[in-house]
Amino acid sequence: MIPVLQTQMLVDEAIEALQSQIDDTAIIACSGGIDSSVAAVLAHRAVGSLLHCVYVDTGFMRKGETEDVVAMFADMGIELKVVDASERFFRNLEGVTEPEAKRHVIGEQFIRVFEEEQAVCGAKYLVQGTIAPDWIESGGGNRDVIKSHHNVGGLPEDVN
Repeated sequence: MIPVLQTQMLVDEAIEALQSQIDDTAIIACSGGIDSSVAAVLAHRAVGSLLHCVYVDTGFMRKGETEDVVAMFADMGIELKVVDASERFFRNLEGVTEPEAKRHVIGEQFIRVFEEEQAVCGAKYLVQGTIAPDWIESGGGNRDVIKSHHNVGGLPEDVN
């Protein structure tokens, strides 16, 4: 078990690192999961209102999930913008049956939504909560692709 003091030191170091790297508006995708939520909390503590948190409702959420995520962020005092992109995801996934092709479509649509949101808020930085297994599974370098992840690699060549 990590002592509380060590844990606080890790948090403080992460906040300091973010403060030293982010000097303007930043954007983060917040799914409500552990990875993106922790990244959002740390970044918010580091840069406050410079951080724009965005939740993308793909239309594939569990019943009440969007409302739960909104409430969680409100409880933490972090403003969260909800983008209803369900029609966009349904339209682009229509007829796509192969799992890897679906992951590619979902990843690209997330990127397109974030390009649009970045243009609105003028974010200069992207904050991302990504865990090592997602990075490993997505391949790249000398790693084999196990499966792609929408938040790791695979950026379209024309991404802004």
